[in-house]
Amino acid sequence: MYKVIGTSKSRAARVLWMLEELGQAYEHDATGPRTDAVLAHNPAGKVPVLLVDGAPIIDSAAIMQFLADRHGDLTYPAGTLERARQDSLLHFLLDEFDAVLWMAARHSFILPEERRKPEIKESLKWEFERSQKALIARMGNGPFLMGDRMTVPDILLAHCLIWAKGAKFPISEPALEEYLTQMRERPAYQRAMAR
Repeated sequence: MYKVIGTSKSRAARVLWMLEELGQAYEHDATGPRTDAVLAHNPAGKVPVLLVDGAPIIDSAAIMQFLADRHGDLTYPAGTLERARQDSLLHFLLDEFDAVLWMAARHSFILPEERRKPEIKESLKWEFERSQKALIARMGNGPFLMGDRMTVPDILLAHCLIWAKGAKFPISEPALEEYLTQMRERPAYQRAMAR
């Protein structure tokens, strides 16, 4: 049995969704970052934490790929060209989508007020829009990033697009709006968000 620590309003949503897609049973401790429950497993105090037989795994991307590999779904086998492309997309999304949104959040409410630079958000929005164009050029011919097969980067991208909307970062590519609508309609996503 798995245990996910972190609220569904954080990156823990990715892990909850992944477990629902995989049809795996899990316990959910919907606690926020920097709590004792989190600090016991992650000195940085960040969520999510996945406990696997009591052993912690941290970082949402690492957790999702671990689960995909362990259950042989939502991933391509290691050592294949498809896996290399999948990993490349995952890293691109972490660098160009997740990191930009995280930087905006830091300068909105995470950093101490005297350290925040709200004016940086306009530059980050420009960067986010530019990255959308680059992603469109890399997307496969199908409903998912890799074509007709859903993989780990799909959950990451959909979560980042949801985050972007909440942060008022424009989604300028119509294909990404359509993609997001389709991903939010997935029963596993709806189950994960209902928790």
